[in-house]
Amino acid sequence: MTDPDATFRNRYLAITATRIAGSAGALLGLVLIARADAPLPKIIGTALVLSALLMIAIVPRALAKRWRSPPAE
Repeated sequence: MTDPDATFRNRYLAITATRIAGSAGALLGLVLIARADAPLPKIIGTALVLSALLMIAIVPRALAKRWRSPPAE
């Protein structure tokens, strides 16, 4: 059987990894916006920042809801 502590740790690490990945994506988008001269890379950078912020806001909460323990009866 699986160790419950290892399962909880792995789930916590997965949620934390999604937050870090979203932050890295937002930073990449900000760098792209700051360094771009043409409008297309600025638009792509803006889309990247917005999607990364959305990822930071939605994905960890959805994972936590999916992995929530059933209520004890």
